[in-house]
Amino acid sequence: MKKQFILIVILFSINQVFAQHKKSNLNVVFIGNSITQGVQLTDAATEAPPATAVAYLQKQKNLDTVSFSNQGHSGYTTLDFLPGTGTFAKVEDAANAFTNKDALLIFSIKLGTNDSAIHGPHGAPVSPEDYQKNLKTIVDKLLADFPKAVIIFQHPLWYSPNTYNGAKYLQEGLNRLQSYVPMIDGLVKSYATSNPKQVFVGDTKAFAYFEKNHLTDLIPENGKQGTFYLHPNKKGAEALGKFWGMAINKVVRRNFK
Repeated sequence: MKKQFILIVILFSINQVFAQHKKSNLNVVFIGNSITQGVQLTDAATEAPPATAVAYLQKQKNLDTVSFSNQGHSGYTTLDFLPGTGTFAKVEDAANAFTNKDALLIFSIKLGTNDSAIHGPHGAPVSPEDYQKNLKTIVDKLLADFPKAVIIFQHPLWYSPNTYNGAKYLQEGLNRLQSYVPMIDGLVKSYATSNPKQVFVGDTKAFAYFEKNHLTDLIPENGKQGTFYLHPNKKGAEALGKFWGMAINKVVRRNFK
């Protein structure tokens, strides 16, 4: 009995060590616009979608430490994140600043809202083809500078078709935003051969969720065509963070055990 007990203890210890080694450490840079930044939230540092995504990730049994940087900038388009811009330099600085150099580096990208506008933001309106081209330029440079990095594209979010603040979006913009989705998916497919297991589609569900739940999860804002819905409130930011967190962890679980 004593030998059996010792054997059980040894096997349990080995399993524990093995389980610990299986856990992944993540460094995540969130690239985006005002939605990622968490504008209008009381405490964006803890309430913005990147923070709530990481809060979700930190609860997952397959993950150990999760560090992140919120590189969301209000009003920014894909043009503002192109290599050579100060914004892109900040993204790379954020990636280099993580202390755990052995952790899996992930760039979570959610851009498109401002690109889709009729006018206002830098370069808007951005055609679907140029949107895809800009994303590819960004990703190619990130992969060149961080060869082991993983890129995850989160699909853009729904906004109400009367959205018109400092920038003009309306139904035309919403239609254009939806035309970006196949461009994202097509871009990801194009990397399957050249960069296998490095570029992925992340969340695809948040668009429909916010369209259905905008009255409870988005902030009502006064615009030039009445009350519009664009930015998540605290509840919405938590929901969006969970969508992103689930998508990120799905990629990690399936490809980086």
